[in-house]
Amino acid sequence: MTERPTLGVGLMSGTSLDGMDAALVRFEGPTHATLLHFVSRPYNAAERDAIRIAIDGGGARDLALLHVRLAEWAAEAIDALLAGGRVRASDLTFIAFPGQTVWHEPPAVTWQLGEPALLAERFGVRVVSGFRARDLAAGGQGAPLVPVADVLLFGDPAGPRVLLNIGGMANLTYVPRRAQDDGAFAFDTGPGVAIIDAVARLVDPTVPFDRDGLLARRGKPDVTVLRELLADPFFSAPPPKSTGRERFGEARARALHARVPGPDGVTTAVELTARSITEAFRRWVPGRPEVVVSGGGAHHPVLMERLRALADDPSGGRLVIRLFDELFFSGDAKEAVAFALLGYLTVHGQPGNLPAATGAAGRRVLGAVTPP
Repeated sequence: MTERPTLGVGLMSGTSLDGMDAALVRFEGPTHATLLHFVSRPYNAAERDAIRIAIDGGGARDLALLHVRLAEWAAEAIDALLAGGRVRASDLTFIAFPGQTVWHEPPAVTWQLGEPALLAERFGVRVVSGFRARDLAAGGQGAPLVPVADVLLFGDPAGPRVLLNIGGMANLTYVPRRAQDDGAFAFDTGPGVAIIDAVARLVDPTVPFDRDGLLARRGKPDVTVLRELLADPFFSAPPPKSTGRERFGEARARALHARVPGPDGVTTAVELTARSITEAFRRWVPGRPEVVVSGGGAHHPVLMERLRALADDPSGGRLVIRLFDELFFSGDAKEAVAFALLGYLTVHGQPGNLPAATGAAGRRVLGAVTPP
């Protein structure tokens, strides 16, 4: 018997701080999802600064106001999504709103801002939020959560595949076979583009990020500083593990820029990301499965060149690297679709975490539901 289709919205505001993504997704069961429409509501410089201030130690008023503003930005993204997808809010079953992580320090705390009640009131739809807290309460890291989507939707039915997402942070999921979670695992490898883009803004305050890798292309990595950065104990710690901007964010970027000014600092940050990812493959991923890359880092040509170059080096664990866009849909929409799946699982009473990825004591139904 075919399940009646469910229409949901997945939202995502990640560690890259580039905007609020929204995906309109139709589900016919947890392994059958169709992306109907996708929009991204970009953050302007003042909005990005507001989030950075909160992460770097904003006061109670800053945090409280941001809690509401994030929901307002999410509402704007949903308005655009519904208009573009030609559907009404009343057609939706749920909205999945993970909010914006402002502090992630497991096992003590993971904290996301974004008021779900505002969305429930505005659209008359139940809102699923607070996905990470239950996993943390069960002894997990609260992240990464996208691996459930990697297993159910994006694995290869014929054999092993690695889904690599390079957002502000980078994370990978090893999937032995699509819809098979036995043997699947995931973890954060470390920084993605967060340090790269933060250093780029310090080098040239007129740019929001290292667009097209122009700054990285002009520099050379500082080998001594790179070696010191790669000595961070996070990289050698075994999975499951997760991290965020509190470790690999603005403070680390400022320290790097002070020691390696100009484009050389940007190139050093690119090399840090590329080497930490390939070293994670060498240490923890069995065999040499196909790697499918998504996230903002997939658009950084120098970073992708370095990943491929290191993959061609036997010491880096020779890898076949493909773009998510080649196999599915735009990789920019992947995480929003993944959170739509997590919302679907929650409203159907099904667990949404993968203990092998987060370290939780077991499978848990994630999130809280704000009624319409």
